Amino acid sequence: MFGCLDVWMFGCKVKLQRAVILWCIGLFFCVLSASAQTTAPTAPSVSFTVPIISSTDVALNQKIAVMFSEAMNPSTVTRATFTLKKANDDDRALRKANDDDGEEAEDDDRDGGGHRVAGVVSYAGVTATFTPRDNLAPNTKYTARVSHRIRSLTGNQLAENFSWSFTTGATLSTAPPAVSFTVPPLVPPVVPGTLSPVAAVSPVAAATVVGNGGTGVPISGAVAATFSEAMDPLTITGSTFTLTQGATPVAGVVSYAGVTATFTPTSFLAPLTVYTATVTTGARSLTGTPLAADFSWTFTTGVTPDTTRPLVNATVPANGTLGVPVNQKVAAVFSKAMDPLTVTTATFALRQGTTRIPGIVSYVGLTATFIPISSLAPNTAYTAQVTTGARDLAGNAPAADFTWSFTTSATLDTTPPFVTVPVPTSGATGVAVNQTINATFSKAMDPLTVTAANLKVTGPSGAITGIVAYDVISRIASFIPTNNLAANSVYTTTVTGAKDLAGNAAAIFGWSFTTAAVPIPAGPAPVALGAASTFEILAASTATNTGLTTVNGDLGLSPGTAVTGFPPGIVNGTIYAGVPAAALAQLDLTTAYNDAAGRTVGAILLADAENLGGLTLAPGLYKSNSSLAISSGDLTLDAKGDVNAVWIFQMGSTLTTTAGRKIILANGAKAANIFWQVGSSATLGTGSVFEGNILALASITVTTGATVDGHLFARTGAVTLDTDVVSIPAP
Repeated sequence: MFGCLDVWMFGCKVKLQRAVILWCIGLFFCVLSASAQTTAPTAPSVSFTVPIISSTDVALNQKIAVMFSEAMNPSTVTRATFTLKKANDDDRALRKANDDDGEEAEDDDRDGGGHRVAGVVSYAGVTATFTPRDNLAPNTKYTARVSHRIRSLTGNQLAENFSWSFTTGATLSTAPPAVSFTVPPLVPPVVPGTLSPVAAVSPVAAATVVGNGGTGVPISGAVAATFSEAMDPLTITGSTFTLTQGATPVAGVVSYAGVTATFTPTSFLAPLTVYTATVTTGARSLTGTPLAADFSWTFTTGVTPDTTRPLVNATVPANGTLGVPVNQKVAAVFSKAMDPLTVTTATFALRQGTTRIPGIVSYVGLTATFIPISSLAPNTAYTAQVTTGARDLAGNAPAADFTWSFTTSATLDTTPPFVTVPVPTSGATGVAVNQTINATFSKAMDPLTVTAANLKVTGPSGAITGIVAYDVISRIASFIPTNNLAANSVYTTTVTGAKDLAGNAAAIFGWSFTTAAVPIPAGPAPVALGAASTFEILAASTATNTGLTTVNGDLGLSPGTAVTGFPPGIVNGTIYAGVPAAALAQLDLTTAYNDAAGRTVGAILLADAENLGGLTLAPGLYKSNSSLAISSGDLTLDAKGDVNAVWIFQMGSTLTTTAGRKIILANGAKAANIFWQVGSSATLGTGSVFEGNILALASITVTTGATVDGHLFARTGAVTLDTDVVSIPAP
């Protein structure tokens, strides 16, 4: 065979060589083309701007900043590629004076007349900052522009030039910025003489601690501080944002994006240990103003790292919504705090068909907001998407991209929002000194405008320190004081400058209340779960699943080791079976169970074997000497506008819900603040929707198709699942 082939090949030698050469060349270009298609560079993009697009009344001493979707090459971020102009000024002589650094902006007049503003450009992290040489002119429109010539660290250019405009006001800004939100989040202060899980373990002197951040914090993940306004990234460093364990500094890296600073430890934190995070007055806003005082808060770790994948819990507009105003911003609310460096225009997109809509992305608290550069098209379908490139502060990505759609109307939303429910109510007396102050708005608000700068509380000694949390879905803004209020004193709350997601400003709203003469609790304190708090499922004997159950959190078993049914079930976390981490969690579960079972103050006695179905219950402590059920109707838990409201249900024996029954959360009620102390076992019916944390002495059975937003903890028995969805509740 080879002899015949050799003769044939020899006879066709020249032609064969040409064919082979041409074939090889073709193959080479095919491979090159395929490689280019699969590894085509992704252009970086502008992700956030300061001031926000089309802002008005901008302070005259405001620096201009732009955040990118990834780290850029600092050598390409210069006065030639980041410029600021008066939008309506054609004075060419002034332009020459402003170009005294020898650099010229490319095509200076391409985007219209106007002279360049003299200034200095700096770059840090993912943020470029333009610092004008002089204060901006009052009541003047300006246009900022970044050039497509700016490149990422990987050499990729911006896809196109990016410009935006804003208009100044008439004054300078001298108000100090403030820490508006923290991760781990602060918890409300505790009334003197009552149990404080944090204070009980914290060795830090009270005078050096502004607030407490709770217990059971995962040993992995970053610590974050969100500010009331954009900060100068050059002032957010390892010297102005620190983490310590006692007097020992924790090694870590500090980053800044949008309005959030993040401290990422270089290694896991120690378990069951108190840490203190501090932001100093060295941190300054983009107007050059420092914090009024150092801000510190403490938290206590649990025993496990955070391996739970984040979820998109809700959206505005909701999926399938019709008639959305064309000037509506789009928001996604996550189940846990995200890394702001990963919530950008690269991971949060809005499309009309296949066309990507230009815009920027802000991230505050748990909410990412897509801000279109211009109004959306009328009567048009849009699709929003959050990709798996978004990651939480422990580096966990969503299991899959999250997509939802809506359709616009033909009109603008011009209706201003207003405060509908203040808590405490206006004129209230006898208010608890550890009361959280809340304001419910008539519409979903822009989280960037609901901060410590917009929600303020003043008392006998002036403004009080606190943080502000805002829930887009319930529309409730909460001011959590870092210390107890003074007894028998008048306090005034003022809401100002808050805007809805269409940009409409709320009128200034204020109200006053008087605290009690003798400190009293605001209601039941939440049950501290300690090391158990990172577990979604915690059982003692066995954990068993049938079908396609999804557990959005860790699964723990101790002292047993038999976990079955995963797969086909999915655990979007880690399984800890028969290991010390689960054993420690069981110890803290026992403590939590005994705490919940031992509460007596203000208890409301329920009938034996009472059916809660069809009832609406206010926050409080509810007790039944036998069993409780939710049947022949749904149970509504009404927080009355207080997002820190707590429910504790004590029962001597069983808890049952019948098929299809639901627990409905109203007016700010949160599953994280609902505790079901079950004296024996709990059973959740087929297709039921359950809210809250079950602490059962024996076992828990969740039947087919149930949804649970809360922890499922069995002290001595098993947890059994069947094609269910169970998730750790959002804080």
